[in-house]
Formats: sequence, C-alpha cells, structure tokens
Amino acid sequence: MKTCPISGLPILTKPHWKTEHNAYTKRIELIGDDIMHAFIDAPRPVSLETLSNELVKTVLRESGIPDKPLYLLWDMTNVVDVSYEYKQGINDLIYHWGPTFSLVVFYNVDKSCRIILETFASVVPNNMTVLLRDNYGDAVSTIMDYKSGKIEESGANARDTDPETALKNEFLAAVARISWLNMLNQQIFLPPENSPFYPYFKSIAYMQDDLKARETLHEKELQRIKADYEQRLTQKIILLNAQVELNRKELMQFEQEKAALKSRISAQEMELTRISTAVGEKSSALHLLCDQIKSLEIDNAPKQKMIDQCQNMLETEMTEKRLKTELTAGDSEFLSKLQKRHPNLNQRELRVGLMVKLNYDTREIARAIGISTRGMESIRYRMHKKLGLDKHKSIKTYLSELATEL
Repeated sequence: MKTCPISGLPILTKPHWKTEHNAYTKRIELIGDDIMHAFIDAPRPVSLETLSNELVKTVLRESGIPDKPLYLLWDMTNVVDVSYEYKQGINDLIYHWGPTFSLVVFYNVDKSCRIILETFASVVPNNMTVLLRDNYGDAVSTIMDYKSGKIEESGANARDTDPETALKNEFLAAVARISWLNMLNQQIFLPPENSPFYPYFKSIAYMQDDLKARETLHEKELQRIKADYEQRLTQKIILLNAQVELNRKELMQFEQEKAALKSRISAQEMELTRISTAVGEKSSALHLLCDQIKSLEIDNAPKQKMIDQCQNMLETEMTEKRLKTELTAGDSEFLSKLQKRHPNLNQRELRVGLMVKLNYDTREIARAIGISTRGMESIRYRMHKKLGLDKHKSIKTYLSELATEL
C-alpha cells in the first residue's frame, strides 16, 4: 500500500474509483481515514465538465469512513476552466448533500481558475473553510496543521479581517449568490458611498435588479406562450370533436346506404329468380312448339322455316343463359377493371365488352342484347373510338390484354 510522503498516512485506492469524461478521467483516493484526494488524468489542459457526487458516495461507502468531518484535497493540475454545470454540482455537494467537508484545499491552481476558486471560497457556509496552496506538500501540511489545531479556523478561512480582502470576498460572494445560486432577492451589501469599492457593489445591485426584471419578463413570456398553446389546443380539440362527429354521421350514412343496397340486391335476386324461371318456362314452351311443328303435316318449306325460327329462338335463350352462368369472380374483376380504365363506357357497352372477351361473336351478342347485327356493329365501332384504339388494333385483342394485366 502506498503512503503519503508528507503525512506518512496510508493511501487507499481502487481501480473503479473514477469517472470518465470527454477529455479526462477524474479519480479519488483516500489518505488516512478522512482525507479525500481528487485529481484528474488529462494529456492536455481541460475544462471541468460535471461534478460526480456519485463517485464521492462510492468512495465513502466502500472505504467505511466514520461519520465525522472530512477533508478534501483537490489537485487542479491541467484544469484551466470550470463549467457552469460543474459549479452547480459544487453547490449541490455543499448545500444539499453531505458529507461535511471541514476544510477544502486546492493546489496547483492555474491563474485562469484562481478567481473561480476564490469565488467558491467566499460563498461556502461558515462551517467550511476553503484555501488555495501552491503544491501537494503545502496542501497536505495545511490539512495536517488544521487537524492538529495549529491553524485556527478563523485564521484558516479565506474571510480574514483585512478590510480590502473582506470587501473582495463580499463582492465575490455577491456574484456567486447571483450567478451560481440564482439568489436574485438577496440583499446586496453596500459599503459607504465614499468608499472606492461602492461603485462595484452598486453595479452588482443594478445587475441583480436587471436580472430580476428579465426573469419577470421571461415568466410573462412563458405565461403568454402557455396561454397561446392552451388556446391552440382548445381549437384543435374542437376541430377534432367536429371531425369525429362528421365521421360518425358519415358512418351512419354509409350504413344506411349499405342497408339500402342490400335491400336492392335482395330484390334484384328475387327478380332474377323470377326471370330465370320464366326463361326456363319459355325454353320448355319453345321445345314443345318445335316438336309440334315437326309433327304437322304441311309443306316442308314453311315447316322448315318455322322449325329454323324456333331453333334460333332457342339458341338465343341458350346464349343468354350461358352468359349468366359464366359470370365468374374473374369476369366481375374484369368488368370492374374495364369500368375504372374507361368510365365513359355505358352499361350496355360494358356488357358487350365482357361478351367479346368471352369469345362471343357479333351475331350472338346482338341476339343476347336484343338488337340487329348491324346495330351491334355500330356499337363496336363507337366502342373502338371510346377505348382510344388505333385502326390496326381490335377490341378483342385490347380486352384480352387488359384482362391479363396485374
């Protein structure tokens, strides 16, 4: 175990008694049973970022330090600045969380940090003393003298009785209370008006008033923003509720339309059943009529003509029947695709398109929809133009390609 070359006390250290930062590593070791020695490992000058009170708690818990006043030794080698967050950590360590450090000694202090540490010394509670020393030997010796009583607490404290030093410390304490502790309502000490230090303290009082005014303006701005936000939120809630109500009404309308469509489909299914029955009866009657004509004893020419007419009528019925039975899911999908692609087609043209796709010829389609062959040719001519086809491409080819598209 290492020993301190100045005090001869044992030094306890553990590998995990450290915290990693961006540019440095902070470490703590224990000298004796009540002196915590803090230092950093850094290859170049750094600014202290955050004060890790958890590291101090870990050292206290694992070292079994008794519940008594402690001493802190802080090596400031390679430290050239202290962040505002670190200052807040110091305040938390001193005012909100133990342990009680009777004496804090900084050594190897760079001149860029000296005023910061003097400000810290000016604002600590009366039960704590903060001193600055040149090197490790002086710092350890100061702690040992303080522990043995060779240095009185009042003499060791940076707040000595020299008037100029006392005014300097009071000035630094006022700055620290305002900037570090945000104590904007704290009474500022003012020396007599004929004192050369009066303007400095008066400027601090003015700065405090300005900061209080700025904080008041900031609070008003926050209230304005909050009120504006609440107003906007209320408007958004109103719009949302209105949209919800509109959606509810549209849903009700949709359900009503859905019910009406179901009713129409049911009625149409009944009508289709009736028509199908009538078609069946008509076909039976045509077959019976054809058989009766065949049994008539008349001239063959008019007899054959009547038989052919019956056969044509039967063929037309069979064509319509096949069209109804071949409407598969694929055919329905094709009709939907054709209607979306060409919304200018009417219902009869859509039906013609399906029959063309199903390989019915012009004569069969004409019979199925109840028009002449010439009328059917006119329909196909108009469809050719509506589909936007050039003269070299047939409707059949186009519809077959459309049916195979994904």
